[in-house]
Amino acid sequence: MTFNLMKLASQSQLSSWLPSIHPQVWIFAIGRFFSEVGTGFTLFYAPIFYVNEVGLSATSVGVALGSASISGIVGRIVGGSLADSGHWGRRRTLLLATAISAIASLVLAATNNFTILVIGSLISGLGIGFYWPAAEAVVADASEIDNRRETFAIARLADNLGLAIGIVLAGFLIAIIGSYRWLFVIDAISFLVFFGVIYVGIIETEQQQIKELENTQYIASWMAVLSDRRFLVYIAVNIFFTIYISQIHSILPLYFKNFVFVESTSEGFAQTTISGLFAWHLVFAIICQLPVTSILKRCSHTLALTVSAIFWAIGFGLIWVSGTAPSHHLVWVILALGVFAVAIVSYTPSAASLVTELAPENQRGVYFSINAVCWAVGSFIGHPLGGWALDQPRIITDSLWLGFSLSVIIVVVILQYLKRILAE
Repeated sequence: MTFNLMKLASQSQLSSWLPSIHPQVWIFAIGRFFSEVGTGFTLFYAPIFYVNEVGLSATSVGVALGSASISGIVGRIVGGSLADSGHWGRRRTLLLATAISAIASLVLAATNNFTILVIGSLISGLGIGFYWPAAEAVVADASEIDNRRETFAIARLADNLGLAIGIVLAGFLIAIIGSYRWLFVIDAISFLVFFGVIYVGIIETEQQQIKELENTQYIASWMAVLSDRRFLVYIAVNIFFTIYISQIHSILPLYFKNFVFVESTSEGFAQTTISGLFAWHLVFAIICQLPVTSILKRCSHTLALTVSAIFWAIGFGLIWVSGTAPSHHLVWVILALGVFAVAIVSYTPSAASLVTELAPENQRGVYFSINAVCWAVGSFIGHPLGGWALDQPRIITDSLWLGFSLSVIIVVVILQYLKRILAE
């Protein structure tokens, strides 16, 4: 009897974390999982490859990767309108996005100079730009107000699980064949698999079939978004979060490789160690995603984002310690990446859920388009800034992390203002 009660309690807890999720979300999550496995092969290794193998400077790599934000902004603006269009819709926009991303990965695989890297980054940015507004709109359409944060958490869970597996497999592959270029080829294949999942398993959502925007309404729709004061304040604070995230994806791997030394040596962490570190970061994010979402569901969106900001400040502080402490560098890095994992899982469901609640159903694509532009702006600022810092004297490089940690004060102040105007 005691066993049955424990079993029922466990099932009740699981059901509280996994409410009734629309089947479309599960299918889409499967596709995102396969795509992110491929992305995990390249996301953290691309900067190391371009700096240490191709021979580019950290600044030029930061500029090249940041150039994806230029085409990304165009893609996000056009993609948002296409996603809201009754003649095009979410599904076709996603198919276009995955096809463009596959091409970009093949171009990046052939990169041997700065020019080709910029071209590949521009194509990649365009694909990402088309993808995110439609992807977020699909999840939003399939969610209900009672399970919205959990629905977005499931999508992020699939992303993190795929990334974790991809990073681990990439570490083994590099150790075996010693070639980074094959990582980009595998990434291209993963986008083609995602294309197939969308083509076969995703249908246009009911809200999009009912709520169509006429062509003459597009400009009015964009003007309405840009006059939404609550949303614009959120956008201001969201850019800070995206700058923070850009450091994890492009700058930290290179910092660990070239600046955080292994005990008793003058060398940075090996590729396999870096692979294990970021796998730990993602695995811990996977473990925390649903419990943290469940806990923060009781909080307002602004409080949840404030919690995330505080964790970002702690994480950047630990990164500074990892580079300046006389010993135990690996321990500090492990702690920092664990804190960053909590920061991200606190941020993503609440941010996406807040945008969904602010946006009218027939304008979700446009709202998520502007929201996705934040990621492009964050990358445009974060990649070159981080790359520039890595090319400076060591004291400036290490001070970058303290600067990010202190910038969280600005984030918290803006969030308090957002809380006040949301209450109004």
